[in-house]
Amino acid sequence: MSSDAAATAAAPRALSDLSAEELAAWMEGEGFKGSHAWRVLRRLYGLHGLDWLHGLHGLHGLHGLHCEIWPMYAQFPSILLERLQAEFPQEAASLARRQVSEDGTTKLLLRLADARTVESVLMPDYHPDRAAGCISSQVGCAMGCDFCATTQTGFERNLTAGEIVEQFLHLRRAAHAAGRTLRTIVFMGMGEPMLNLPHVLAAVRRIADPKLGALGWRQITISTVGIVPGIDALREANLGVYLAVSLHATDDATRADLLPMGRRFAVEEVLAAADRYQASSGRITTIQYCLLDGVNDSLAQARDLSRLLAGRGMRVNLLRYNPTGLSLRGRTYAPSSVEQTEAFLTELRNHGTVAHLRRARGPDIDAACGQLRKREAQGAH
Repeated sequence: MSSDAAATAAAPRALSDLSAEELAAWMEGEGFKGSHAWRVLRRLYGLHGLDWLHGLHGLHGLHGLHCEIWPMYAQFPSILLERLQAEFPQEAASLARRQVSEDGTTKLLLRLADARTVESVLMPDYHPDRAAGCISSQVGCAMGCDFCATTQTGFERNLTAGEIVEQFLHLRRAAHAAGRTLRTIVFMGMGEPMLNLPHVLAAVRRIADPKLGALGWRQITISTVGIVPGIDALREANLGVYLAVSLHATDDATRADLLPMGRRFAVEEVLAAADRYQASSGRITTIQYCLLDGVNDSLAQARDLSRLLAGRGMRVNLLRYNPTGLSLRGRTYAPSSVEQTEAFLTELRNHGTVAHLRRARGPDIDAACGQLRKREAQGAH
């Protein structure tokens, strides 16, 4: 048994961990019609899906009672509800802590069945009725990126498809509570999605499926630090989602110093994989570039970045670093100044690169990926 399987084998299953086909097979094995599976999952993936699931788990003695007492369950045989309650007694991820920034950014710390925690973030859009979500793919991270808070707590395990799906459900509920609609999600939270690709893809299929999460394929972006085999596997999956590559440096030496994975895959090798994905999917690749003062923010490096991307049709998403304290190597990184950031952006545009600066989110809360989880683990309140 793998370490991931061992970590979750003892925990009761959650409905969110099952595809419609898997749930239908279970129902048929229990003597029920498999056609009930889609209706059950549509309830789960509905706007109040987690409430429905929680309510179901709280019901007892359903058999023989009048369905009108529980109208939201009326389309299901009561004995089926009893079996669902017994077989799937809990959520895959429950809310442990919530932080809300003055700018409306909401960070959720979700507790899993094995007591581990992951983070998800809801970010308000410029449109007053829309929001974007950021989802984690692993508990912790093994990539060792020197400026990242998540990597400081190490890697524990991959998330299941259900644990990923329930992040989406929690974020959609949080958006609704804020008077917004969750329109897009990005896999840019804790972990490296390409190292948990089977579960990520299973979750994406359920989140995007018009019969389930109904978010849509074009509303999903999967980010990577540059795992070339993972990018190629995502291309072969042919889901039509967007790809984002965290580059953060233009030369192999600087990149390997910041991102250990840079020692395995050279910059040109990563970009070549992104080329293949972009050509196959027809989706423009986003290059993520976090500006670190005195490390990767010179105008010469801006010109190098433009040179690397010339003719590739990709766009650059600049980010100003959110300080996280001492790095794994005992360094203290600082964000580029506002003036240097603007100069870097202007240099990119002057050399024909499509680029924009991502607005800082949640500066008054633990905004950087992994910070809230680290604070919780340290017992800070």
